[in-house]
Amino acid sequence: MDQYIGKLLDNRYEILELVGTGGMAKVYKARCHRLNRLVAIKILREDLSQDAEFRRRFHDESQAVAMLSHPNIVAVYDVSRSSELEYIVMELIDGITLKQYMQRKGNKLNWREALHFITQITKALGHAHSRGIIHRDIKPHNIMVLRDGSVKVADFGIARVASGGHSTLTQEALGSVHYISPEQARGSHIDSRSDLYSAGVVLYEMITGRLPFEGDTPVSVAIQHINSIPLSPRELDDSIPEALEAITMKAMAPNPDNRYLSADEMLADLEEFRKNPSINFDYSASEPIPEENPEEDYTQVRPIHAASGRSLPEHRYEEEDYPPQRRRRYEDEDYPPQRRRRYDDDEEDYSRRRRGPIWPVLLAVAAVLLFVGLTFSFLWKTIFPGILAPPETHTVPKLVGEAYDAVKDNTELLAGFTLIEGETVANDADPGTIIDQEPKGGKEVGENVTEIKVTISGGPEVVEMIPLDDMDYQTASTALRNIGLKAGVPSYENSETIEQGFVISYTPMEGVEVPPGTEVQIVLSKGPEDKPFPMPKLVGMTKARALAEIENKNLKQGNVEQEEYDDEIEEGKVISQYPLENAEVTEGTEVNLVISKGPDPANKPPEPPAGNTKTVSVPLHGYEGMVSVRLLMDGVEVGSKLEDATLNEATPFEVTGTGQKELAYYINGEARGTIPVNFDE
Repeated sequence: MDQYIGKLLDNRYEILELVGTGGMAKVYKARCHRLNRLVAIKILREDLSQDAEFRRRFHDESQAVAMLSHPNIVAVYDVSRSSELEYIVMELIDGITLKQYMQRKGNKLNWREALHFITQITKALGHAHSRGIIHRDIKPHNIMVLRDGSVKVADFGIARVASGGHSTLTQEALGSVHYISPEQARGSHIDSRSDLYSAGVVLYEMITGRLPFEGDTPVSVAIQHINSIPLSPRELDDSIPEALEAITMKAMAPNPDNRYLSADEMLADLEEFRKNPSINFDYSASEPIPEENPEEDYTQVRPIHAASGRSLPEHRYEEEDYPPQRRRRYEDEDYPPQRRRRYDDDEEDYSRRRRGPIWPVLLAVAAVLLFVGLTFSFLWKTIFPGILAPPETHTVPKLVGEAYDAVKDNTELLAGFTLIEGETVANDADPGTIIDQEPKGGKEVGENVTEIKVTISGGPEVVEMIPLDDMDYQTASTALRNIGLKAGVPSYENSETIEQGFVISYTPMEGVEVPPGTEVQIVLSKGPEDKPFPMPKLVGMTKARALAEIENKNLKQGNVEQEEYDDEIEEGKVISQYPLENAEVTEGTEVNLVISKGPDPANKPPEPPAGNTKTVSVPLHGYEGMVSVRLLMDGVEVGSKLEDATLNEATPFEVTGTGQKELAYYINGEARGTIPVNFDE
């Protein structure tokens, strides 16, 4: 079993299970007992924790991600660093990676869905870049897709602040070589535009279903990023909108100066394309013309098949030979011999029967018989076989479950049948899959049945997302309900341009097809961001004055009823506050107070005992070293101490009492005797 499972970190985080292992750390699912929620905890691998460089990089990651707060970036809740263990506490994501999502969709997404994902990725990068953070490892494996269709960028494991933007082809980069920028592959200086190149590769893969470059080794792929130009998306699929192709290729420009200057600039083009898919982006006029460099000429690269690693052959259309006509062989039948009349040679019969020459009659009979025989033979070979022989049948091929596009031109499978495309209906099967056929597969049919009519799946029933821009929450909820969707609990963000209470953004985006009943996540405006100011000092104020100060600063009362004893602050005044004095707060921040109940009665010093005080000496004969000595009067301890019996033969105690008493003394927990004392003398 893993050494951390079941362990409680910092008396707060209970490790439940291992959920992933990366190059630098392991990720665990854990429960935060303080807030009663599930979290993800990334712990630096044990074999790397002794390496100062890895510890520094791990710490840099935690510091980098802690600076970021965005709905499309995995949130960091806590960071712990000690001599023994380093870990980061993060948001636990319920979803799959974009790579897994693409694989489930057959590696290729429709362009509207790809636009939906790349817009969120670009927003996340824009936020990170505004904080001076470059991710350096953008790829589908580091992007999480949630159940509601939103995405979160994860794993800032090799993130670096912009001032440290020099890169080498490290092991991490080799693992992500299909998505690295040319300057990363060269080990040159990088900036935020390197992330935009990688985002462009992700968009290329989503809309084409393949990577721009493939090779036998990571180094060969890296060299292609430096020296080659990929096929444009529309060369692979001409249904891709020209504007989306233009955005993709601009983001993937080999020269950083020809790319988008920032994520916000790329996001602006994505938004323009979303509003008008037929828009024309003419980048050629604004792009600088690169200087010719004979050593870095770009070459056209034949695309590599993602699965096999082999070059895809050009598609050729060849004529198919029609199947030969079926022929039935028939055996010739013997005909019965002609009956021949025998004539007696006797002269009497001959003379009696003979009326004239006989040969004309014989010729006529022979001609008739010949005609009858030929007619019968013709009928036997042509008409009778069709009547007497059993009808010829053919087996209908089974097409249910096959992709229509894959079988419609497959003459070998159809075996002479013609495929007729029937209606397309909503179904849980993948779009384009044959879900019914007539006649049914496996059925025997006659030669007169030559057509198979198929019903095709249009995919699960979906609803196309509508625009919610310029709506308040109530209006947006009603509009969504009218098309069979529902509005989720809204989140809020500050906005300098959008009025408070109106929609800033929403997921899924306009045009994305989703199942009926999908919950739409809406972000509403809180208006302009409040300016922070230092928290005033409330400790030492009366409760009434502190509450007045909270109201005066437009702060919000939190828990202000908690009371505790305090020996120094008088009753009714503030003992402590949160947020602390001088902490940065904004209007509406909740303030908690603890009010003094005055000194604790339990801490009041006891009254001195009545009577006279006597000094009693307890003997230590027979002991060596440190011993524990206790003195009891009337069964109640009146003194105890540790004493060195080697140096002292006895140890004194001062005892107060009245009358005559027998004091019992114990050494090392054993009763050793009594000492009589008269307190009245």
